[in-house]
Formats: sequence, structure tokens, C-alpha cells
Amino acid sequence: MSTNAEVSADADADADAVVCVQLILGLVLPLPLTLFIAHNLYSINLLSHPSLTLSLISVIQCPIVLLLYGRLRKNPKHCSFLKAVGRGLLGLPIGALVNALGAIALGAPVGTQYFSQTLNWSLMMSLFTIVPAATVFGSSWKDWQRIFAHTTPMGSVDLIICLPAHGAVIGAWFGAWPMPLDWERPWQEWPICVSYGAMAGYLVAMVASFGCVAVRFRLQHVKRE
Repeated sequence: MSTNAEVSADADADADAVVCVQLILGLVLPLPLTLFIAHNLYSINLLSHPSLTLSLISVIQCPIVLLLYGRLRKNPKHCSFLKAVGRGLLGLPIGALVNALGAIALGAPVGTQYFSQTLNWSLMMSLFTIVPAATVFGSSWKDWQRIFAHTTPMGSVDLIICLPAHGAVIGAWFGAWPMPLDWERPWQEWPICVSYGAMAGYLVAMVASFGCVAVRFRLQHVKRE
């Protein structure tokens, strides 16, 4: 019980930082900004240039995710900000590989003509799922199990890592449903509809985590009073 309380206390130690991360990632940056830049500056979108658009999302999102989640790192007294960022950078290609293999196992097309699309989609998914956890928790197997295997977030930081990651994966899964249908629409091509589903699931889950954190802070405030 005492261990659980300590984990929860650590996770909720900096409420302002948690809210800042949620507001920037979920409501302001980087997805809306990236799509705006892609459309208005480069005249591209997921339908016309899926690989380029996904790579732009990763380029803009990567430093923002690393910098924001680096501030929420576990045990900041024993882990410097630069070390947390380094862990996140290491987690980026590992997470991309995991997401790519998972997508291929579930039916994503394989071939040289799909390599760039799959690579850039996997990098985006890694930034949604693996990189935040790698930046905050490093190689702590207990924390990874709690977040991804048991889906039991204990604190506010856990919530803003766990819910968006699951939201992105579930959104991508639902987004893949139209792919095998014979509607012959351009947006059914890999990885367009899957990317839209992942982004929608990520943003919805980020908003949901924001609500959960707000309720959690409110209940804690009431208890203290």
C-alpha cells in the first residue's frame, strides 16, 4: 500500500506540468499545427502525399514530445532531463519497429513500394505510444507492465501516457476496417485511413485523460479541505 501511495504521489507531484503537457499535445500542438503547415505551406495532406505528411508530423511532434515528457520523468533527482530525452530518442526506433511488425502481422501490405509509408506511420505511432513511456519511465519494467500489460494507471502522469497510447492503437485498429472493402476510395489506401484513425483516437483519448486528471485533482482538493 505504501509503495502505491508513493507512486501516486510522485505521479501527481507537478500538476501544472501535467496539465501543460495535455493542453499542448492534445489541444494545441502538434497535430493541428502540423496539418495546418502541411496544407498551407507545402500543399500536401494524407490523401495526396501520405508519406510526406506523416514524416512532417513526426519531425514536428518528436522534439515537442521529448521536451514535454522529459519534464515529467520519474525520479528527477536521479535522472537528468537530458537522460530522459535520450531514453525517449532510443525508444523512438524501437517503438517504430514494434508498431511496424504489429501492423504487418495484422495485414498491412509489405513491399518496397510501401516501405516509406510504413516507416513514417510507425514513427508517428511510436511517438503516440512508446516514446512518452520511454522518456518518463526508462527501462522500469514494473511501470511498463502497469501501463501497457495491466492498463492500471495510478497517477496523473500514468493517465496521460496510458490513455492516449491505447487510444491511438484502438483508433488505428478501427481505421483499418475500411481497407479491405471494395469501395475503391483513395482514402482506403495504406496507411491513410489507419493514420486518420490513430490521430483521432489519440486526440480523443488525450481529451479523456485531461478530464480524468481534472476530476482527480478536484477530488484530491476536496479531500484536503
